Amino acid sequence: MPFDSIDRNLLKLLQGNSKFTNKELSFKLNLSVTAVYERIKKLERVGVIAKYVALVKKEKVQKAFVAFCHIKLVQHTQDYVIKFEKEVAELNEVMECYHISGDYDYLLKVLVKDMQAFREFMINGLTKIDHIGSTHSTFMINEVKHTTAITL
Repeated sequence: MPFDSIDRNLLKLLQGNSKFTNKELSFKLNLSVTAVYERIKKLERVGVIAKYVALVKKEKVQKAFVAFCHIKLVQHTQDYVIKFEKEVAELNEVMECYHISGDYDYLLKVLVKDMQAFREFMINGLTKIDHIGSTHSTFMINEVKHTTAITL
């Protein structure tokens, strides 16, 4: 879907603060409230805007320990891939899961309270998925950049 400059500015504003009212957006974009409303509805209808969420500070909810887990499956059959993806999606600690190329098959972003909680996650969660061949984990030292906004 092609975007004009107004759509791009509207999406930039909404990605920065989805709680802007249509009136506030109309002032910022120099459009009528109705025009803003119609553009937002169009972006929602075509699936550009998927949903609205609240971003929670992980430090404030005791989930500041971030680990990245590389996963290698024992086999790459369709059944193993589907089963792994289904089971890993049910693990609350896993915030993101990507099927990747390279030496490993998957990359997980895991948020927990601390190293002890990560150990519990590995023992009682991840390693219970029986078709994992190997894992390799690294831990965040410092978050240099974290954004959810996509530049258009």
